[in-house]
Amino acid sequence: MENTFTLEILASDRPFYVGPSEHLVFPTMDGMVGILPGHESMVTVVSPGELKYQVDGVWHYAAISEGFAEIRRDYVLILGDAIELPEEIDAKRAAEAAERAKERLLHRQSIMQYYHTQAALNRAMNRLKISKRHNHEI
Repeated sequence: MENTFTLEILASDRPFYVGPSEHLVFPTMDGMVGILPGHESMVTVVSPGELKYQVDGVWHYAAISEGFAEIRRDYVLILGDAIELPEEIDAKRAAEAAERAKERLLHRQSIMQYYHTQAALNRAMNRLKISKRHNHEI
């Protein structure tokens, strides 16, 4: 069995990473999923959170928003609405977005508006967490 698989991570605005990988871990609705070469085929929803992948023994980290993943024995495709390296995250802007979302949650909203606001808050908090964990800022 080969010790790598081809990993293709695509954000809605750019190819994020395309190349070999030894290990991939990403968030789903049911928790974190780890992928190694030879993994059983599946398709799943990617939840906002931290995505990490290993190349040549080195872990690389990114904040990912919602998306989809297709896993095959020798190939994995991750499609994400937004994917950012920790150093690409504007922590100040993410903190401001979180504050705006928290403020909106205090006001009366329709159910749909509430879910949109909650999703915005989750995205902002995820970006802050990844930035803080890997950039040692904030």
